[in-house]
Amino acid sequence: MRLGTGAALGALLLAAVGCAPATRVVLLPQADGSASAVIVETEGKQQAMLDQPHKEARVFSADNVRTRQSDPEAVERRYGELLAAAPPPVLRHTLHFNLGTAQLTDESLKKLQDVLEEAMQRPGGEIIITGHTDSLGDMRTNDALSLRRALAIREMFIDRGFDPQRVDAAGRGEREPLYPTADGVSEPRNRRAEIIVR
Repeated sequence: MRLGTGAALGALLLAAVGCAPATRVVLLPQADGSASAVIVETEGKQQAMLDQPHKEARVFSADNVRTRQSDPEAVERRYGELLAAAPPPVLRHTLHFNLGTAQLTDESLKKLQDVLEEAMQRPGGEIIITGHTDSLGDMRTNDALSLRRALAIREMFIDRGFDPQRVDAAGRGEREPLYPTADGVSEPRNRRAEIIVR
Protein backbone atom coordinates (compact mmCIF):
# COMPACT_ATOMS: atom_id res chain seq x y z
CA MET A 1 0.00 0.00 0.00
CA ARG A 2 1.23 3.51 -0.77
CA LEU A 3 0.05 6.86 0.57
CA GLY A 4 0.29 9.97 -1.56
CA THR A 5 -0.67 13.54 -0.79
CA GLY A 6 -0.53 16.99 -2.34
CA ALA A 7 -0.56 18.81 0.99
CA ALA A 8 0.89 18.57 4.45
CA LEU A 9 -1.20 16.11 6.36
CA GLY A 10 -1.80 14.36 9.62
CA ALA A 11 -2.61 10.73 8.85
CA LEU A 12 -2.81 7.91 11.32
CA LEU A 13 -1.66 4.58 9.91
CA LEU A 14 -2.26 1.36 11.85
CA ALA A 15 -1.60 -2.30 11.22
CA ALA A 16 -4.04 -4.82 12.64
CA VAL A 17 -4.29 -8.61 12.85
CA GLY A 18 -6.91 -11.30 12.33
CA CYS A 19 -10.10 -10.58 10.41
CA ALA A 20 -9.70 -6.87 10.83
CA PRO A 21 -8.33 -4.72 8.02
CA ALA A 22 -4.60 -5.16 7.45
CA THR A 23 -4.21 -1.37 7.43
CA ARG A 24 -6.28 1.59 8.55
CA VAL A 25 -5.62 5.17 7.51
CA VAL A 26 -7.36 8.10 9.23
CA LEU A 27 -6.93 11.68 8.05
CA LEU A 28 -6.40 13.94 11.05
CA PRO A 29 -7.28 17.64 10.94
CA GLN A 30 -4.46 20.14 10.49
CA ALA A 31 -3.63 22.18 13.59
CA ASP A 32 -4.17 25.41 11.64
CA GLY A 33 -7.45 24.24 10.09
CA SER A 34 -6.06 24.10 6.56
CA ALA A 35 -7.22 21.46 4.10
CA SER A 36 -5.25 18.28 3.44
CA ALA A 37 -5.81 14.96 1.71
CA VAL A 38 -4.40 11.45 1.49
CA ILE A 39 -4.59 9.14 -1.51
CA VAL A 40 -4.56 5.45 -0.64
CA GLU A 41 -3.05 3.26 -3.37
CA THR A 42 -2.56 -0.50 -3.59
CA GLU A 43 -0.39 -2.08 -6.26
CA GLY A 44 -0.03 1.28 -7.99
CA LYS A 45 -3.76 1.89 -8.31
CA GLN A 46 -5.65 4.62 -6.46
CA GLN A 47 -8.21 3.00 -4.20
CA ALA A 48 -9.45 5.91 -2.08
CA MET A 49 -9.03 9.58 -1.35
CA LEU A 50 -9.42 10.87 2.18
CA ASP A 51 -10.17 14.58 1.95
CA GLN A 52 -12.20 15.27 5.08
CA PRO A 53 -10.88 15.26 8.66
CA HIS A 54 -11.53 11.93 10.38
CA LYS A 55 -12.33 10.09 7.16
CA GLU A 56 -10.98 6.55 7.34
CA ALA A 57 -9.83 3.95 4.83
CA ARG A 58 -9.72 0.28 5.80
CA VAL A 59 -7.52 -1.85 3.57
CA PHE A 60 -8.53 -5.52 3.64
CA SER A 61 -6.62 -6.48 0.49
CA ALA A 62 -5.19 -4.87 -2.65
CA ASP A 63 -8.65 -4.68 -4.25
CA ASN A 64 -10.76 -4.32 -1.11
CA VAL A 65 -10.48 -0.83 0.38
CA ARG A 66 -13.48 0.60 2.22
CA THR A 67 -13.91 4.19 3.37
CA ARG A 68 -16.16 5.76 5.94
CA GLN A 69 -16.52 9.11 7.63
CA SER A 70 -15.68 8.97 11.32
CA ASP A 71 -15.82 11.74 13.93
CA PRO A 72 -13.41 13.21 16.50
CA GLU A 73 -14.90 11.30 19.43
CA ALA A 74 -14.66 7.92 17.69
CA VAL A 75 -11.08 8.59 16.58
CA GLU A 76 -10.15 9.62 20.14
CA ARG A 77 -11.77 6.48 21.61
CA ARG A 78 -10.03 4.17 19.19
CA TYR A 79 -6.62 5.85 18.89
CA GLY A 80 -6.38 8.12 21.95
CA GLU A 81 -3.28 6.46 23.37
CA LEU A 82 -1.48 6.65 20.03
CA LEU A 83 -2.52 10.27 19.49
CA ALA A 84 -1.27 11.20 22.97
CA ALA A 85 2.18 9.85 22.05
CA ALA A 86 2.43 12.03 18.92
CA PRO A 87 4.93 14.90 19.02
CA PRO A 88 3.48 18.38 19.50
CA PRO A 89 2.84 20.40 16.34
CA VAL A 90 5.62 22.52 14.88
CA LEU A 91 5.63 26.14 16.04
CA ARG A 92 6.24 28.80 13.37
CA HIS A 93 6.91 32.47 13.99
CA THR A 94 7.99 35.44 11.88
CA LEU A 95 9.88 38.42 13.26
CA HIS A 96 10.64 41.60 11.29
CA PHE A 97 13.70 43.85 11.13
CA ASN A 98 14.44 47.52 10.66
CA LEU A 99 15.72 48.53 7.23
CA GLY A 100 19.29 47.43 6.52
CA THR A 101 19.94 46.11 10.04
CA ALA A 102 19.82 42.99 12.19
CA GLN A 103 17.77 44.94 14.74
CA LEU A 104 14.20 43.78 15.33
CA THR A 105 11.33 46.20 14.97
CA ASP A 106 9.78 47.25 18.29
CA GLU A 107 6.74 45.07 17.62
CA SER A 108 8.86 42.00 16.84
CA LEU A 109 11.08 42.60 19.87
CA LYS A 110 7.96 42.33 22.04
CA LYS A 111 6.83 39.20 20.17
CA LEU A 112 10.25 37.60 20.67
CA GLN A 113 9.52 37.11 24.36
CA ASP A 114 6.48 34.96 23.52
CA VAL A 115 8.52 32.99 20.96
CA LEU A 116 11.24 32.28 23.54
CA GLU A 117 8.71 31.22 26.17
CA GLU A 118 6.95 28.85 23.76
CA ALA A 119 10.29 27.35 22.77
CA MET A 120 11.15 26.80 26.46
CA GLN A 121 8.14 24.46 26.61
CA ARG A 122 9.86 22.20 24.04
CA PRO A 123 12.95 20.90 25.86
CA GLY A 124 15.30 19.18 23.46
CA GLY A 125 13.47 20.30 20.34
CA GLU A 126 15.23 21.68 17.27
CA ILE A 127 15.05 25.42 16.51
CA ILE A 128 15.66 26.62 12.96
CA ILE A 129 16.05 30.32 12.22
CA THR A 130 16.12 31.56 8.62
CA GLY A 131 16.92 35.19 7.86
CA HIS A 132 15.54 37.05 4.82
CA THR A 133 15.80 40.49 3.21
CA ASP A 134 13.84 42.60 0.79
CA SER A 135 15.24 43.27 -2.71
CA LEU A 136 17.10 46.50 -1.85
CA GLY A 137 20.84 46.14 -2.32
CA ASP A 138 22.85 43.55 -4.22
CA MET A 139 22.64 39.80 -3.76
CA ARG A 140 25.93 39.45 -1.83
CA THR A 141 24.99 42.22 0.62
CA ASN A 142 21.54 40.72 1.16
CA ASP A 143 22.98 37.23 1.72
CA ALA A 144 25.27 38.60 4.44
CA LEU A 145 22.48 40.68 6.02
CA SER A 146 20.03 37.78 6.12
CA LEU A 147 22.61 35.59 7.85
CA ARG A 148 23.37 38.36 10.38
CA ARG A 149 19.65 38.55 11.14
CA ALA A 150 19.38 34.80 11.71
CA LEU A 151 22.52 34.76 13.85
CA ALA A 152 21.26 37.68 15.95
CA ILE A 153 18.07 35.77 16.78
CA ARG A 154 20.12 32.61 17.43
CA GLU A 155 22.23 34.51 19.97
CA MET A 156 19.06 35.66 21.74
CA PHE A 157 18.01 32.03 22.11
CA ILE A 158 21.44 31.01 23.38
CA ASP A 159 21.52 33.96 25.82
CA ARG A 160 18.20 32.68 27.17
CA GLY A 161 19.84 29.32 27.97
CA PHE A 162 19.15 27.22 24.89
CA ASP A 163 21.82 24.69 23.95
CA PRO A 164 23.68 26.13 20.92
CA GLN A 165 23.55 22.70 19.26
CA ARG A 166 19.74 22.91 19.22
CA VAL A 167 19.63 26.25 17.38
CA ASP A 168 20.51 26.46 13.67
CA ALA A 169 20.72 29.69 11.68
CA ALA A 170 20.77 30.26 7.91
CA GLY A 171 20.39 33.22 5.58
CA ARG A 172 18.42 33.18 2.33
CA GLY A 173 18.96 36.76 1.25
CA GLU A 174 16.23 38.03 -1.06
CA ARG A 175 15.58 34.61 -2.65
CA GLU A 176 12.34 33.72 -0.83
CA PRO A 177 10.22 36.86 -0.48
CA LEU A 178 6.83 36.55 1.15
CA TYR A 179 5.71 39.47 -1.00
CA PRO A 180 7.47 39.36 -4.40
CA THR A 181 8.58 42.75 -5.70
CA ALA A 182 10.73 44.15 -8.47
CA ASP A 183 14.45 44.44 -7.75
CA GLY A 184 15.42 47.39 -5.57
CA VAL A 185 12.04 47.71 -3.81
CA SER A 186 11.80 48.28 -0.06
CA GLU A 187 9.27 45.82 1.38
CA PRO A 188 9.23 45.70 5.21
CA ARG A 189 7.32 42.39 5.28
CA ASN A 190 10.21 40.65 3.51
CA ARG A 191 12.78 41.87 6.08
CA ARG A 192 12.23 38.98 8.43
CA ALA A 193 13.44 35.89 10.26
CA GLU A 194 11.32 32.77 10.22
CA ILE A 195 11.59 30.61 13.31
CA ILE A 196 10.59 26.96 13.42
CA VAL A 197 10.50 25.11 16.74
CA ARG A 198 9.96 21.36 16.58
